[in-house]
Amino acid sequence: MSSQPFTLENFDLDAFVAATLAEDLGDAGDITSTAVIPADARFTGVMDSRDAIVVAGLPIAEAFFRALDPEVRIERLVEDGDRVAAGTDLMRLEGSARAMLTAERSALNTVQHLSGIATLTRSYVDKLLGTGATLLDTRKTIPGLRVLEKYATRMGGATNHRMGLWDGAMIKDNHVAIAGGVGEAVRRAKEAGIERIIVEVDSTDQIEPALAAGATHLLLDNMPPPMLRGAVTLVGGRVPTEASGGVRLETIRAIAETGVTYISVGRLTQSAPAADIGLDFAAAS
Repeated sequence: MSSQPFTLENFDLDAFVAATLAEDLGDAGDITSTAVIPADARFTGVMDSRDAIVVAGLPIAEAFFRALDPEVRIERLVEDGDRVAAGTDLMRLEGSARAMLTAERSALNTVQHLSGIATLTRSYVDKLLGTGATLLDTRKTIPGLRVLEKYATRMGGATNHRMGLWDGAMIKDNHVAIAGGVGEAVRRAKEAGIERIIVEVDSTDQIEPALAAGATHLLLDNMPPPMLRGAVTLVGGRVPTEASGGVRLETIRAIAETGVTYISVGRLTQSAPAADIGLDFAAAS
């Protein structure tokens, strides 16, 4: 399996691991392992999934174990993005028993959370097969975890929407209200030199003013499928269209069949349940 260093843009893995472990260890450290486990004890362990999942976060889990035992031996049995059956072994490791027990919770929390996101994302992607629509995530992420959560949606097959407020303008209803109209809001964004201008519209009569002013992407907000289909016809392929608002697994297929370019789903990161993943230890032979 891959031994390439794990890197994500705008993410400091070492700092994340250090901060997470510091939160768990406090000033006294792992008092249970220190008291119960001999300093020279060694254990082997297997991380496995009790659910059928899409895997995400294994390189980060590995970093937790290596942070506390640089000599730990780790064999990754699958890779992030793999779809695996319930009961699949994900990783084998052998090292200091104290270190593995201390890092266990942080490592599992990360893999469970990210795999849960990747798994839910894949279920939405599967619903879109054959429609031509692309699934997008949103900025509805846990503060501090956005880069990781958006990484997990990519592992599930989604495409990242904006990473933050800095990489594209998104003009929403409150911006429009304060600016005095859709056209005026877009005009100001154009004058500011912004190239990527996404405009949220909740009625079809906002489409032409937004396009005339220079919108490069229309977010069609909370429109039922018949209204979406009409909006896509009005746009006529001049810019990409995105359906958003209250999208669920049981409704996304009908939304995709209206012809929209993208569908964004906040619940990919807001509502994904953690995957059931464990780490079982056994004495080394």
